[in-house]
Formats: sequence, structure tokens, C-alpha cells
Amino acid sequence: MQGTICRLTQTKSRGFGFISGEDGSEYFFHVNECSPREGFMAMVEGQRVDFNIDRNHAKGTRAVNVVLLK
Repeated sequence: MQGTICRLTQTKSRGFGFISGEDGSEYFFHVNECSPREGFMAMVEGQRVDFNIDRNHAKGTRAVNVVLLK
């Protein structure tokens, strides 16, 4: 699925954000779900991303395998 980064928190101790998906839903993602992980600090709100949805995560539905689109 594709979507747009709508919110980000990027600090040395925390890294997460939210993606507005093409389906109209908002998905949480953690820095560990970015590929490559180092790319997280280069992300900015409004960028387009490709991602998969994990509906079975212990803390609820979230975005995984988040990759910036070029």
C-alpha cells in the first residue's frame, strides 16, 4: 500500500510516526519498521511511502516495511 507521512517524532531516543494510507486510514509506524532503518531520520512530513500493514501486532494495526518512494 502507499500513503503519505502525516506526523513524525524524530529524536535520539524516540522514532515513530503516522502514515495516512490510500484507504483513508492512519497507521502508526516505528523507526524499526523503516527500510533502511537509517532512512528514518531523512523522512519529512508529506513524503510518499510504500508499506505493508500488520493487523496482528500486539499493540494493534501498524505499518511495517516502510520505504520512501522516489
